[in-house]
Amino acid sequence: MRFDRHTVVLLVRPSDPPELPQDAIDRLQETHRAHQAGLVEQGLVLAAGPFLHADDDRLRGFVVLSIAPDDARALFANDPAVSAGLLTAQVTSWLVPEGNVRFEGVPMPRSMLEAAAGD
Repeated sequence: MRFDRHTVVLLVRPSDPPELPQDAIDRLQETHRAHQAGLVEQGLVLAAGPFLHADDDRLRGFVVLSIAPDDARALFANDPAVSAGLLTAQVTSWLVPEGNVRFEGVPMPRSMLEAAAGD
């Protein structure tokens, strides 16, 4: 059997995130979304989104990329929420039977305002 290999990044809230005022957290969240949208626009992200109702509330998001794990580590080191310590990026490879998973190119909102606007 042949396999497709994807790089997966789990975005995780650390056990000791920095204490920041809410407005600073909000700004970091917006810049995180813009960073993520930029990766989508470059064609590097196959799928991404937040987790809801996770058994472990530290799990914040999931990203599937079309690049090597070391390249993903470098990109996510530059994510504003990661570099500020609000998130950590756990990187791994994911193997699925060839052709089992297909990804559609869908734009990602760059901000909460854009996400709230819908289509």
